[in-house]
Formats: sequence, structure tokens, C-alpha cells
Amino acid sequence: MTLVYSPDRPVSQSDLLALYGSVGWSSYTRDPAGLHRAVAGSLWRMGAWDGPELVGLVRAVGDDASIAYVQDVLVRPDRQRRGIGARLLAAALERFAHVRQLVLVADDEEKTASFYRSAGLTDLADEGCRAFVRFPPAGGAACAP
Repeated sequence: MTLVYSPDRPVSQSDLLALYGSVGWSSYTRDPAGLHRAVAGSLWRMGAWDGPELVGLVRAVGDDASIAYVQDVLVRPDRQRRGIGARLLAAALERFAHVRQLVLVADDEEKTASFYRSAGLTDLADEGCRAFVRFPPAGGAACAP
């Protein structure tokens, strides 16, 4: 089946639970209603659909002027390494090309870093910058799914 990329197609709570669950992002799936609210409240999102199945998603939050924060880029594991994530991220980069800062926080895996570098993003550590973030005390590791 041909993939359809759409920023407008409605995304149900069950679509999100299946996708986020497939990549093991349990910190999201523990609160299904909260996950659905978060995605619905995003500044922008784009899904990759294979028929009725959501196989990938990118979403951003921000003010659409000075900053956009790419919150999530995810693709079902059985669909990875087929260009879906690259296409979703490229759509986000194009959509927010006018924004002064585009920010993305990711786990510390070389394959993840390579993916984002290949898309033209720069590691803050390479720029002599620091980033600061606050996570809930009970949240566990900062970048844990």
C-alpha cells in the first residue's frame, strides 16, 4: 500500500497508543488521554498512514515565530529504515524554516544522532552550548521512553 502523509487527518487515541507503544515509549502510553491531548494540542503534526494504520508521526510545539520544538519523531519499528522518519522530519524542517530556533531533544544513541545530523541538525555540544531541562522527580531517566 502507498503511504499517505497528512497534517490534517484525525489521529485517535488508539492510533497513538499503537504507534507510541510499538516503539516502547511507555512514559507516553501510561496516560492515554494525556497523550491524545498533547498531540491534539500540538502546534503542528504530520502522520504517515498506511491505509488505516498510523505508522509514523512528527509533531512540534512552540510559538511559530521564534521557536519550534520538535517533540516527537517516531516510526513503527517494522517500518523503520524506509525513509518515513526522514520524510516526516523534512516536512517539519520545511514547515518551520522561518523560525529562528528549531529544537529537538533525543536519546544518546549514535544511530539517533546520525539520523538527526544527516537531516542537517547540529548537536548543541558541538556548538559550545548547554541545554537545561526539568523532569518530574518520579519520571526516571531524562530521555527514557
